[in-house]
Amino acid sequence: LAQLVDALARAAASAASGPFSALRGKLRLPVRGELTGRFGAPRGAAGMVAKGVFIRAREGQPVQAIAGGRVVYADWMRGFGNLLIVDHGESYLSIYANNESLLKEPGDPVAAGEPIATTGSSGGNEETGLYFEMRHLGRAFDPLSWVKLK
Repeated sequence: LAQLVDALARAAASAASGPFSALRGKLRLPVRGELTGRFGAPRGAAGMVAKGVFIRAREGQPVQAIAGGRVVYADWMRGFGNLLIVDHGESYLSIYANNESLLKEPGDPVAAGEPIATTGSSGGNEETGLYFEMRHLGRAFDPLSWVKLK
């Protein structure tokens, strides 16, 4: 995933209507649910740490784009299931995984709050919900530092 994210970050053109960096602290999580997996928490038996958060939600719930941008990836990926990546410009990406279905295709523009997928358990996750990452210059960071939880 890291190599794909790096390549997409370099290749995709900015589609944001304003600087994404100005949205820090103003974003909403992409789905309503219970936060059950946190950034940096141990993930799996291989000693890996989570590069995103997991939000447990009922199957089929709408997953919304956190901000405007352009879809740069929408396909199945082993370990992530149905995966969708949005480029927000300024080398910022949002990553939505474990989806039941993807509602957008690469190249599609998206607006903040627009449904882009539906929650599921694809990719081998035991729980239904959404795995969500944010990246800048290919590096994952804690998305909770960018969202308002209430």
